[in-house]
Parts: sequence; structure tokens; C-alpha cells
Amino acid sequence: MTVTPNKPSRTAALRRLMAEPGLVVLPACYDALSARLIEQAGFPAAFMSGFCISAARLARPDAGLMSYGEVVEQARTICDAVTIPVLGDADTGFGSAANVKRTVHGFAAAGMAATMIEDQVNPKRCGYADGVAVVDRQEALARMRAAIDARDEGADTLILGRTDAATVLGFDEGLRRAEAYQDMGCDIVYLEGLRTEAELERFCRRITVPKMFVAAEGSGHLIPSNATLDQMGIKFVCWAVTLLSLSIRAMSDGLRQLKDGTHPDRLATWGEINDVVGMTAYLAEEKRYR
Repeated sequence: MTVTPNKPSRTAALRRLMAEPGLVVLPACYDALSARLIEQAGFPAAFMSGFCISAARLARPDAGLMSYGEVVEQARTICDAVTIPVLGDADTGFGSAANVKRTVHGFAAAGMAATMIEDQVNPKRCGYADGVAVVDRQEALARMRAAIDARDEGADTLILGRTDAATVLGFDEGLRRAEAYQDMGCDIVYLEGLRTEAELERFCRRITVPKMFVAAEGSGHLIPSNATLDQMGIKFVCWAVTLLSLSIRAMSDGLRQLKDGTHPDRLATWGEINDVVGMTAYLAEEKRYR
């Protein structure tokens, strides 16, 4: 049975990945199985999406409905299933600056190589939904200071600072917050709400730490090519809903076929299923101790 490496090795692996040249594609996972499929497909890292885990765990929207405990439990389950670094969505940190600190420590203990904290009001919502609102800049910076302090005090996770200010207060305010995150010591910065490649280019010129861009098919938001993102200096492109979308479509189509009296024809083989869940390794381990 594969033994999952300890957390420091995954944080170090993410640091090494950030130091290498080139764009890194991060598919978003939502449970242990989707995370393992990402690793088996050969991706060097994954992203745990709050949107996707709310959909998969609760069948509810990304609107701040999941508790700290539910999110950390999902993070731990995901990290236990893989050996690659996972970057995790911690929403607003689930409360005050003191709550943010606890959240960062909790994500680090769960195995997350990076923890994303954002500046939306609490409860937050999907950044693409109507009604997004952000806290004032002072509160946003207090949250980020608490997250960075938690890291510096021993939480072995990188800090991914996200701002949604561009969506509601304009690009200039979003960029000011992104620059402040960089100056405070965030390891990675993500500016949500970019509307044009010109804004993306300006963001990339002003932010010199590793940067993340999030793409969501069907959202109507900006999705530059991987070549463009790489050329501009984006380090991570996160495909936020791709696996969730594929899963919903495949299961819905299969269920319609079953209901119609036919049978889905695009199925994994029995052997493929057992390989993904590790049955062969489990049986070998069982035999060893028999």
C-alpha cells in the first residue's frame, strides 16, 4: 500500500514547482477520487475548489454554506489520497483574523501545500455569481496578515492571496490589493475579475511573485490560451469546474440511458476501477500480513 509522504515534502515540492519555468495546469478536484485521477493523469499538482466541494458534498451552491470543519475534513481526505501538492480554497477564513489563523493551521495539518484566503464578505459566494461583495481594504489586509503570520509561526503551507475587489470596486482597487498582498509576503497572488487581456497583462507586470489565473468553461469570463498565460508570466492556471462539469454530464447522460432501458457505453472497465481505488495494492498488503 502506498504511504502518503508527510506534509513538509509536499510544501517543498510546490516551492520547487514554483521555481521551475513554465505554466502549470491545475485541474480542480472535489474529493479523494477526483484528486487521485488528477495525479494518475500525470499532473504535478491539483487545486481543491470550494465551488466543487460544495456541489459534491452538499449538492448546494458555493455560497458560504460549508463550515470550517466540513472543508478541513474534505481537505484531509483529498490530501490523504494523493502524493502531489494540493492548493486549497479556504474561502474567507471562516470569520475574523483569528479565525483565519486557525484555518491556515487547519489546512496545513490537513496536508494542503497552499491555502487560499479571499477578501469577500462572510458568507462569501462564487466569484462569478451576482451579488459579490468585498470587505474594506483594511479588513482584507488584516486577514492576509493573520494568514501570513500563521505560516511564519509554523503552519507548513504557502499563502495564496485572492482578491475579488476588481469585480465590484474596479480593476485599480483589485490591483492595489494584489500589490499589497505581494508586499506583505503572500507566496502566490490571484486577482479575480479580470475582464480583458490588457488588464491581465498589467496585473502580470505589477505582480512579480507567482500568479494564478482561474478559468471556468461556460462562465462567460475571460479565458486566454495557455500560451498567452505562459507568455505573460502566469504560473498556475486553475480549471475550476472542468472535472465537476464532466462528472455531471457523464452521470446525467448515463442515468437517462438507464431510465430509457438502454445502458451507458462509455464505462471504465472493472480493472480500471480497481486500479484507481487501489484494490491491487490493498490485496498485496493484505497478503503480506496474512
